Amino acid sequence: MSERSERTGGRAADDGGAGTAVLVLEDGRVFHGTPYGARGETFGEMVFNTGMTGYQETLTDPSYHRQIVAMTAPHIGNTGVNDDDPESSRVWVAGYVVREPARVHSSWRATRSLDDYLADSGVVGIAIPGTRALTRHLRERGAMRAGIFSGGALAPAEELLERVRLSPPMEGADLVGQVSTAEPYVIPAVGERKYTVAAVDLGIKSMTPHRMAERGCEVHVLPATATAADILALDPDGVFFSNGPGDPATADGPVEALRGVLDAGRPFFGICFGNQIFGRALGLGTYKLRYGHRGVNQPVQDRRTGKVEISAHNHGFAVRAPLDGPFDTPYGPAEVSHVNLNDDCVEGLRLVGRPAFSVQYHPEAAAGPHDSAGLFDRFCALMERSRGRASGVAGEGRAVRAASEEPGATTDTGENESA
Repeated sequence: MSERSERTGGRAADDGGAGTAVLVLEDGRVFHGTPYGARGETFGEMVFNTGMTGYQETLTDPSYHRQIVAMTAPHIGNTGVNDDDPESSRVWVAGYVVREPARVHSSWRATRSLDDYLADSGVVGIAIPGTRALTRHLRERGAMRAGIFSGGALAPAEELLERVRLSPPMEGADLVGQVSTAEPYVIPAVGERKYTVAAVDLGIKSMTPHRMAERGCEVHVLPATATAADILALDPDGVFFSNGPGDPATADGPVEALRGVLDAGRPFFGICFGNQIFGRALGLGTYKLRYGHRGVNQPVQDRRTGKVEISAHNHGFAVRAPLDGPFDTPYGPAEVSHVNLNDDCVEGLRLVGRPAFSVQYHPEAAAGPHDSAGLFDRFCALMERSRGRASGVAGEGRAVRAASEEPGATTDTGENESA
C-alpha cells in the first residue's frame, strides 16, 4: 500500500474510488490511503492518540465525540474487539486513522475484527502509512478540522477541502448534552454501601462509577442538565463531575450546578471536563491547547508531594490558573495541585479550606496505567472526614450518619485536608 501526502490539486483519487480513501485537513494537506471500517464521508477535529493499547476504550469514550482520531501506534486491531471493554454503549469517534490494520486478529476474548466493528458502527476510517507525518503536522500546526472520504464520497480534492472547511469547529462546541444519559441510573456499591455519590454525566466512561463502586460507593449517575437542587436532593456524601467532550466555555449549566454544590459544602471530585468545570466555578478561564493531550503516557506531578505519575489523558482544553501559589476564589484560597511535566499545563486544582479537588486526567485507567487510582481513595477519605466518621472503622457508616442528622449534631468539613 503506497501513500501520498500532498496539497490539494487535481482529483483526490484516480482509480475510480475502488480501494481508495483520502484524509483532507483544513489547511489543505491531503493523505491518501485505503478504506478502513465503513465507506463514505465523515468530519471532525483531527487529533492523535499516543496509546499503544486500549483502542476499543478509545473508540467508545464519549470525550472523543466529533473527533477523528489517529493512532500513533503502528499496529491496530491485533486483538480484535470484545464485548467487555467498551466504555459506553456505542462508538463515539467521528473517524479513525491507523497505519497498519491487523490482517488477522487473535484473542480468546475477541468476538469480531476491528474493521468489522467500525463498519457495523458506521465509522468511516482510513489506513495510511504516514501516521507519523500526520502526527508531526498536527504538532506543528495544531489540531484542526478534517474529513475522511471513500467510496461514493470521493470527489475532486478542492471540493472535499471546501466541505471540510464548512464543518463546525471544536471551539464553541456544546456537546455534553449529546453524550450524557437522558435518565438517571444507579450503580450499586460492591459489598457494603459506605457512601452515596451523585455523579454528573458529562460523558462518563463506564469504568469510572465502577471504580467508585469497588470502594463501597453507591453511584447515582445524573444527566448533564442536573441542577444543584437535583444533586443535593439525593443528600449525597460526595459529588463527582465526569469527563466529556466539547468546549468547557459553553457549559454554563454544569458550572452553576457545581457552584451550588460548593456553596452547600459537599465534598467534590472532578476529572477531565469536570476539572475544567471546577476551574470555571472558581472564576478561572479555559483555553484550547494547540494539539491536546491524548494517550496513556502523560507525566503528571503532584506539586505537594513531588510524586510523578504516568497518566491517561484525553483533552484539548485546559484551565488557565496561576502556578506560583494559592489564589483567591469565591470559596476561599485555591491552588494548582498537579502540572503536566511536558508543558506545565494545569492538571489539577484544589480548594485549600474546603473539601473539593479535581484532576485533568483519567484515574479510572481504562485504558491506561493505574498510578492515579488512589485519587478515588482520596475522594472516599474526603467523604469520610466530612461525615465525621472515625477513620478506618468499618461498618459504622449508617450509625454515624444517623447520629450526624440529630438536632445540634456537627460534622467535620475536612478543611485544610481537602486533597
